[in-house]
Amino acid sequence: MPEHDRQLPLAEAVRPLWAGVDLGGTNIKVGLVDDLGRTLAFRTEETLVDNGPEDVCARMGRWVLEVADAAGAVAADIRGVGLGTPGPQDLAGGFIIKAGNLRGFDGFNVRDRVAHHCKRPVTFVNDATAAGFGEHWRGAGRGAASLLLLTLGTGIGGSIVIGETTLDGQNSHASECGHVIVDPSPTARLCPCTKRGHLEAYSSAKSIVAIADEAIAAGRAPALAAARAATEKGQLTPKIIGGLARQGDATSQEILDEAARWLGIGITTLLHTLDPSIVLLGGAMTFGGEDDPVGKRFIERVRAEVRDRAFAILAAKTPIRYASLGGDAGYIGAAGMARAASHRLTDRKSTRLNSSHEWISRMPSSA
Repeated sequence: MPEHDRQLPLAEAVRPLWAGVDLGGTNIKVGLVDDLGRTLAFRTEETLVDNGPEDVCARMGRWVLEVADAAGAVAADIRGVGLGTPGPQDLAGGFIIKAGNLRGFDGFNVRDRVAHHCKRPVTFVNDATAAGFGEHWRGAGRGAASLLLLTLGTGIGGSIVIGETTLDGQNSHASECGHVIVDPSPTARLCPCTKRGHLEAYSSAKSIVAIADEAIAAGRAPALAAARAATEKGQLTPKIIGGLARQGDATSQEILDEAARWLGIGITTLLHTLDPSIVLLGGAMTFGGEDDPVGKRFIERVRAEVRDRAFAILAAKTPIRYASLGGDAGYIGAAGMARAASHRLTDRKSTRLNSSHEWISRMPSSA
C-alpha cells in the first residue's frame, strides 16, 4: 500500500493512465497512477542487482504490466512509463553514467531495455528530480509555481520544478544541489564524489554518521559508542543518532544541529539563485518530521540559518517544509514526468515543430 493514500479503484480513475518506476540499489518501486496522479496499484521488490542489468530491466518491464493487471487495466491503457534512476545520467542517451551501487549499469541503456520489456514508451529521469515532481504534482508542493526539493539520504539529491518543467541542464547535471559549495577552505570535508566542501559532505546521512564516528574516536561520545557497539554490523545510522538526540544525548544533538546549519547555508545559496515558491526537505533523513521533537528542531535550525543569511524577503516569503509523499514520491513523480513529456510531445506535433531533445524512447518494434 502506498504511504500517502489509498489505492484508487479503476472505475474512479481519470484516464489516461501512467506508470512510474523508481529504481534503487536495494529496492524497486513500481506504481500505476491515473491522470491526476492517484495510485491505482503499487508494488515494491528487491533490486537483486547481482543478477545483472538485463534481468533487472526485464523485471521492471514485467512489473509495469503486472501493476496494470492488478488494477484491472491492460497494457494499452498505459499511455507512458516514467523511469527514475540515480545519477549522474545521460538523459538523452538513456543510460546512467556512473551507477554507484547499481553495479553493472554504467553505460547500460536502461531506458530502452525497460521499454523493450514492457512495450510502452519510457521517459528517463533522475530519481531526485522525479521525487520533486511528485511533491509538486501530488504532495507538499502542490499548487506552488516553483519548487526546490532536497532529498536527504545517503547523499543529497536535488530537484527544481518550475510549472511542469524540471531543470535538467545541458549535460543532464542540473539540480545537483548536494554538490553546491558550502565550505571553500582547503581543509573542508571530503564529499563522497571526492571533491571538498560540498553540502553532501556535511548534511547527508553518510556524512553525519562519519562525523559521529569521529566523535567516538575522539572519546567524546560515549552514548554513541555504546549504541554503535550494540548494532549487529557495528555501524551507526541517522535513525540511531536521532534516537539518542531524542533521549537527550548532547553530542548526538550537536551533530544534527551542525548538519542543519550547513543545510541552511546551502539552501540560502539556492534561494538566491532560484527564488523558488517553496523549499521541501525529503528523503529518509527527516527524523520523524515536524510532529517529532527531533525533526522539528532540525528544520527549525535550518530555517534559523536561512533567516540569518538570506535576503530578508526570501527568508520571510519562502516556506521551508518537509515533503509529504515519503517513499512514494519517486514513482509518482516519474509517472508525472512521463505525462508531462507526452504533453510536450503532443504540443510540438500540433505546432509542427521538430524536437531534437525529447527524452522518450521509441517504442520497440519487436520483442
